[in-house]
Amino acid sequence: MLIDSHCHINFPDLAERLPDVLANMRQNQVTHALVIGVSRPKYPQVLALAEAHPNLYATVGVHPDDPDAEEYSEEELVQLAAHPRVVGIGETGLDYHWCKGDLEWQHERFRTHIRAAKRMQLPLVIHTRESAADTIRIMQEEHAEQCGGVMHCFTETWEVAEAALALGFYISFSGVVTFKNAKQVQEVAQKVPLERMLIETDSPYLAPVPFRGKTNEPAYVRHVAEFIAQLRGIPFEQVAQATTDNFFRLFAKAAR
Repeated sequence: MLIDSHCHINFPDLAERLPDVLANMRQNQVTHALVIGVSRPKYPQVLALAEAHPNLYATVGVHPDDPDAEEYSEEELVQLAAHPRVVGIGETGLDYHWCKGDLEWQHERFRTHIRAAKRMQLPLVIHTRESAADTIRIMQEEHAEQCGGVMHCFTETWEVAEAALALGFYISFSGVVTFKNAKQVQEVAQKVPLERMLIETDSPYLAPVPFRGKTNEPAYVRHVAEFIAQLRGIPFEQVAQATTDNFFRLFAKAAR
């Protein structure tokens, strides 16, 4: 039993062949997937998937990489997150790769999501790219430990992982961990306590080896689990069981 804790199967590459995507999940024992909200216009697609399929869940949020994105207010996030199929808030966080200059708007967007998550007692799904110090600082200032969450598609140093773990967050690994040049991520994947680890695809992006460069999909999360098991020298079943248990512990609103 495996869970893809972060995917975008509402995106066109996957939505147009959804029956195949779901069938491939079943064939690979990927029993559940979390479909991530990234914008107001795309959110209805995300929620519709979670409403139509009992093994899919939704989050609500606005990704940090678009300065022109239509925002949610804290109250709107709270109201939308009350839906029974919405189990977390995000994708939120900071991204300094695509965005330059005065990024106070990005910081405020992040703070709004954290405050809504604390009010709803729902976990945050956090994106950080080239912005780790500020991401951790804002999490600390806003007391994100009061709601917890996951650092998704983790590619930072062990020191950043330690800071997130100290706030009660989980660390999620994507197909990046299987890449030959991803030594830093592999080091973190060896060190993170198994009881604080999640796995994901971030599909349709970042397909793991042996599918690197192709369209990713939730079924491929099996390759992430297999690689981490090999890396840590433990049985695949142990990684599968732990990451499944961790998912339902963190996203407690989700039903097995």
